[in-house]
Amino acid sequence: MPFSANYRASGVLVHVTSLPSPHGIGDLGPAAISWINRLSEFGQSWWQSLPLGPTGYGNSPYQPLSSFAGNALVISPDCLIEDELLERNDTRHPSFSTACVDYDTVIPFKHSLLEKAWGRFKAGARADLRQAYEQFCQDQSHWLDDYALFRALKAEFGNAPYPEWPDDLVQRKPAALERARLELIDRIGLARFAQFLVFRQAERLKSHARAKGLRLIGDLPFFVSADSSDVWAHPELFLLDQQRRPQLVAGVPPDYFSALGQLWGNPLYNWEVHRQSGYRWLMERLRSLLSHVDLIRLDHFRGFAAAWHVPAGAPDARSGEWLPGPGADFFRAAETELGTLPFIAEDLGLITPEVHALRDQFQLPGMRVLQFAFDGHQDNPYLPANYVANTVVYTGTHDNPTTRGWFEDLTDDQRERIWKYLKGERARSSEAAHALIELAWSSMAGLAMAPLPDLLNLGKEARMNTPGRAEGNWRWRSTEDMLSDSAFEWLRELTKGTNRSGTPATYGLKKREATATN
Repeated sequence: MPFSANYRASGVLVHVTSLPSPHGIGDLGPAAISWINRLSEFGQSWWQSLPLGPTGYGNSPYQPLSSFAGNALVISPDCLIEDELLERNDTRHPSFSTACVDYDTVIPFKHSLLEKAWGRFKAGARADLRQAYEQFCQDQSHWLDDYALFRALKAEFGNAPYPEWPDDLVQRKPAALERARLELIDRIGLARFAQFLVFRQAERLKSHARAKGLRLIGDLPFFVSADSSDVWAHPELFLLDQQRRPQLVAGVPPDYFSALGQLWGNPLYNWEVHRQSGYRWLMERLRSLLSHVDLIRLDHFRGFAAAWHVPAGAPDARSGEWLPGPGADFFRAAETELGTLPFIAEDLGLITPEVHALRDQFQLPGMRVLQFAFDGHQDNPYLPANYVANTVVYTGTHDNPTTRGWFEDLTDDQRERIWKYLKGERARSSEAAHALIELAWSSMAGLAMAPLPDLLNLGKEARMNTPGRAEGNWRWRSTEDMLSDSAFEWLRELTKGTNRSGTPATYGLKKREATATN
């Protein structure tokens, strides 16, 4: 569905894990409720987060252990206290970093809290939730049963990737699976219970956002992790060898971010099998995310047209080739299934006319990033003068440096080019972030979004992810002190002045004309 021509709205991009919290990592509890209240109070219509699936190696939200499950690390201990599944003393911890997420400390701490809550639930605490829990397990069984067993087995085998498990489990021999279900029944129950809590808290958060007139943008990774319950449970959907290892892996060729390309390592889809099923697994994936959010950013949109296939074992991504994706066939199926296409197309990177044609055929809003705009070419698609209304503009994304950090690394000539475009005389790094936010909000794009570090005018220390770097990402946290009213009051006035007080109840979208798919 495209943004209506007269729709103008704005919002802020920040991952749930980056919100303030006394428990070492942002979560779905009071801090998220407070964040929604703040956005609503200061005139914003949208909150965008990164994917919220359970993370594995590197803690990347784009390498989830499941396409359906939630990340148990964002379960709020405060909500569990409110639910009488924990006591306040349970959540005491000697120290957590406020500057970043220390996963080595947070993961065992959160796991211990879940085990305590699970133990009390089994012992009869909150018996009134038992029916809801059983109903949840039944309703989500199409993915939850495999995921819970997968997590129990990973714990049993020291968190080893599933291809390293005993062969009868890798190959999913029925007798081996049944034996594991019996032997690991408590761990399986804990995994199911954790998902019940995540979904319960996420539902509460979405309801609160609705009540405050705010809408949520979620993020759907195009690929899944090679070590995931998705690949283990549905090997037929991916291009794997006899040992259930990827034959080809995903990435991108050399680009803006990396001279060697990016080698992501995800397995590639067997699109023919997906087509034969009417994309059933993918439709369930979309429906699952839409139960928590209102609009979905389709990560790596160009993969629907073609994806970069690299031979497994290659040292870098340069030896890959583009092979076709499902194209328009997938989006026609999605429109039939969902009734509408509530998507934003992440059309960044090495984009071909075929990718633009696919986006425009279904009138999906595309993305524009201002940090890519100032190469001196007037036809640069990221320059606001070249936008159409059906666009979402960002100062930067989670893969970019903060705008202040980006500006600091530019040459004097590059900085001069930017200020010339802005028709201003400012040239200090301290002014760059707000200048680009003003430019985004003043553009004709239907939706303007700013990462929280740019709104707060933070430097390189607040970068969320550096593409191509395997470790040290996804750690940045905000603090309560950072979220002062001054920055948000400035944003409210800018939003009013640029007429971006959009009405999110209609999402600012209209149904695609019937002729669009012809």
